[in-house]
Parts: sequence; C-alpha cells; structure tokens
Amino acid sequence: MAMTEASREVGVVVRRRSIDNPWIDQLWSPAMILDEVPSTAPWTALSTEADATTYYAGSASIDLFSAETANYRDNLADGAPRIWVALRRQDGGAELELTKITADPTEGEAMFESGCDVIGTVPMPPEIASWIAAFVDRFHVERVFHKRKRDRASGDRPRVPGGRPDEGTGRT
Repeated sequence: MAMTEASREVGVVVRRRSIDNPWIDQLWSPAMILDEVPSTAPWTALSTEADATTYYAGSASIDLFSAETANYRDNLADGAPRIWVALRRQDGGAELELTKITADPTEGEAMFESGCDVIGTVPMPPEIASWIAAFVDRFHVERVFHKRKRDRASGDRPRVPGGRPDEGTGRT
C-alpha cells in the first residue's frame, strides 16, 4: 500500500532570553509557527526587549503521512494542538539550525531523545489545524486491534510472575 504524503512550508519564530545561571547565559525556545513563510531572511531579529530577543528562524516543512493520521487526530482532539520544534547548535557554536518540526506527538516526543539542543512545543495555528484535519478526514483508516494469543503448544504451564515454572501450579 502506498503511503500518502502532504507537505506545507511554514515560518518558525524563536526566542532567546537572558538568564541568571552560572552555566549558561541564555535560553532558547520556540515561540510560534507562522502559517505562511514570510520574505524575511532567516535569523532576522523581530523584536528586542530588556532580557529577550525574538527571531525569525526560517522556514521548515510540516510533513504529513497517511500512516500517522491517528497521531494527528489525537493532537487535534487534545483541545490545544501543538507543533514540536527542534533546533541544533551548528558545529558546537552559538548559532542554531532549525532541524525539524512536526505535528505528530509521537515523533515530537522522540525528538526529545534525538540529541537536539533546543526542543519545545508551540500552539498550532488554526489554519494549519484545519489543513491537518482535512488530511486526517481524507486518509484516516481506523485500524482494528487484534490481541495476540499465547502459543501454548509447547506445553507452557501457567506461571506466577517472577516465579519458577512450578510455582503456583501446586506441583513440587
């Protein structure tokens, strides 16, 4: 079965805050997703406050796959759908590279284990939520759960969890 795919380019905005910490001077976090890619150059400062600067990090692609529609549906049904954003330091320096964004909660959670330097979530813009909902409506197929049955042909006897094969059977 061929996997259906859709893709949409969006803009990503991040924030750098100065913090009082003996080990790091600043903290980066995703700030928002723009439903359209602006003509602004990547890493342009958008606003500066006393302790924070907001940057347009650049564009990234949200990729949708028909095999993952249940995950997108769960994200949308949550009431506050999210987009996961990952950034990585370039060559160990201070510069960040936008590496991945996703609307799939399972993939988003896996990004936390990927070794990226900055990972966070931002609210999903309504236009993107509508686009994802239309994709789910078009391609979602409910999958029936089939419970596996244990193969008792090998003569397995019931076991007590953590015990020897004889325990719990009355045999000694």
